Amino acid sequence: MSKFGLLVMGPAGAGKSTFCTALIQHLQNNKRPCYYVNLDPAADEFAFEPDIDIKDLISLEDVMEEMSLGPNGGLIYCFEFLLENLEFLTDPLQEVTDEYLIVFDMPGQIELYTHVPILPDLVKHLMRGSLNINMCAAYLLESTFIIDRPKFFAGTLSAMSAMLMLEMPHVNILSKMDLVKGQVAKRDLKRFLNPDAELVEDDPLRKRAKDKEPGKRDGDPKSTKNVMAGTSFHKLNKAVAQLIDDFSMVSFLKLDAQDEDSVGAVLSYIDDAIQYHEAQEPKEPKMEFDDEPMESRMDG
Repeated sequence: MSKFGLLVMGPAGAGKSTFCTALIQHLQNNKRPCYYVNLDPAADEFAFEPDIDIKDLISLEDVMEEMSLGPNGGLIYCFEFLLENLEFLTDPLQEVTDEYLIVFDMPGQIELYTHVPILPDLVKHLMRGSLNINMCAAYLLESTFIIDRPKFFAGTLSAMSAMLMLEMPHVNILSKMDLVKGQVAKRDLKRFLNPDAELVEDDPLRKRAKDKEPGKRDGDPKSTKNVMAGTSFHKLNKAVAQLIDDFSMVSFLKLDAQDEDSVGAVLSYIDDAIQYHEAQEPKEPKMEFDDEPMESRMDG
């Protein structure tokens, strides 16, 4: 029998833990069971106590102190240690039934999703091993990135890299939508939800800079002021945006974690990706009768 899981990931500050909290609260409000797994060895505050916490196996702080590693190196060491001790994760998950949604809260270092093969190995073990978990990845990108279009396309590229690396059903989410309310027109927002390469050309910040100093050249390419504003940088952004457009793999859902309807809408896409409802047994509807005798109800 399949189990069902969600891998919540994305860069630091994208709102992963906030989304996990809102999702668990939404599931509880709808009387749906949830199993919460924290795989961030640096996390120490939780709105809901994790059912499995990687810090009970290994903590980033201890690794950095004992191995003289930095945060990124220490994090990779923690996951390598987890892969060597997978029974810590798999043994308790064996008991989880198919009614549960298993939520894996991941750390914010994107190297795990885009550069090293550690997470793909873990995912393969969870999806194809004895656990047989139908899993979906939710990649969160902070919606404020859309104000800075080069930054938005850089974030979108990281989402696409994670999709290619992990080879699993994927849902991309623009989180913290409440922070950009009123700053972006609705018709423009649609172009970010399905990233349009022409957004780079239509960047109002770039146009404003051009209007302010028309005809100005890039100047000294070694100057740090010109690195992020010159023609070469613009060409790079156009190339990245066109690459994303050519692959046509990335689209985004909007998320406001404070709005339960928004959380429910995102969950419906996740359920479709993992085929959750198809595996659930149909339940008999409950029939409510008053205290009237059966004969009277039959006569009616």
